[in-house]
Amino acid sequence: MTTLARETTGAMMLRRLRSPAAWIECVDLFAVLTAASLPWSTSLAAIFNALMLVCMVPFLNVRDFLQSLKRPICAAPIALFLLALVGTLWSDAVWGARLYAVNPTVKLLVLPVLLYHFERSSRGRWVFIAFLASCALLSVMSWLVAFNPALSIKPGNIERGIFVKNYIDQSQEFTLCAVALAYPVVMLLREKRFWLAALLTTLALSFFVNMAFVVVSRTALVTVPIMFAVFALLHLKGRSIAIISAALLVGAALAWQVSPQLRKTADTFASDYRGYMERGEPTSLGLRLEFWRKSLGFFAEAPVMGHGTGSTRGLFEQVATPSGHYQASAEVIGNPHNQTLNVAVQWGVIGIVVLYAIWLLHLLLFRGDGLANWVGLLVVVQNVFTSLFNSHLFDFHEGWMYVIGVGVAGGMVIRARQAEPKMGEAGS
Repeated sequence: MTTLARETTGAMMLRRLRSPAAWIECVDLFAVLTAASLPWSTSLAAIFNALMLVCMVPFLNVRDFLQSLKRPICAAPIALFLLALVGTLWSDAVWGARLYAVNPTVKLLVLPVLLYHFERSSRGRWVFIAFLASCALLSVMSWLVAFNPALSIKPGNIERGIFVKNYIDQSQEFTLCAVALAYPVVMLLREKRFWLAALLTTLALSFFVNMAFVVVSRTALVTVPIMFAVFALLHLKGRSIAIISAALLVGAALAWQVSPQLRKTADTFASDYRGYMERGEPTSLGLRLEFWRKSLGFFAEAPVMGHGTGSTRGLFEQVATPSGHYQASAEVIGNPHNQTLNVAVQWGVIGIVVLYAIWLLHLLLFRGDGLANWVGLLVVVQNVFTSLFNSHLFDFHEGWMYVIGVGVAGGMVIRARQAEPKMGEAGS
């Protein structure tokens, strides 16, 4: 009996290994695990992502996959990677720096893979739910760390309410989840499913309350109103926009009055600007202004092809102005904290055209109604506007949020559009 059971189990495992459906399930599972682990660990996210790609290989239809790469939404991200690779040829940086600068663009190669897979899989929503649930759990941990900093696993524990990662990454996650929930809440209210709408509203508010009273990035403060404005213009009527806008203003005013943390974060805009302009202090805002000013000069020197991949740090070293005490002008960095300038310095106008083509093509992909369209559009809008203050497409955490969000949502949208003609034919 034991031998027979072992043979039966072995035969079952062999059938699973030969089943394309089983491998598709594994790809879905690892995509879910990648999204769920992203708020917590860069290593786990990288491991699960690698396993996802491996599971696609056994039954990959190479011809169909290569055909899908010809679509502009896939070709543009690949083009930016190739540009970074070719850009190493005219860079003056050492080869180690050139290859290191190529690395942030490698993740863009996964985006066409996700588009291809979730165009064929019906489990894209699992990825969204996993990311939302993971961020909700992280929000709980953020509150616990705010009250008991010893719970943080970050070395030094210098950021309030941060269990892992940093306050910029956490704010990006919470902002995306909170605003993304606006769409299902409105849809549920229209269907008169009030209890579920109330539950999702409470979850969204919990993210905002955490950002108001624990910690929030200034980038999030700037982008939240923009993201809500996009939602209002797409999904609400004039009267609803007025009512919700009034409610949001009242809520923001109350949060401003009762949250010292929120006022402190907002006040640093003015104090950082004065410190930089009057005394050249290396404040957060002051450093960004210094990086942008110098980067514009680098771009003017090589406007067409740029200075090459990995050249940014060397350029900043050449123009650094050391003084008796540390000032913003003495800072040397390889990232100008602006996605456009980061690309422009290295690859000139050519790079800017490719970068903007990626954003534009992906924005156009999500024209339409439905949760997948909304999530995909929101991911692109968030990345575009936060990239005014950071190089978020190249950063690990925010870059993977973009790749996973656009890849999964884009695949779901393409799948739905392909199903529409079939449904029309069946109904005719």
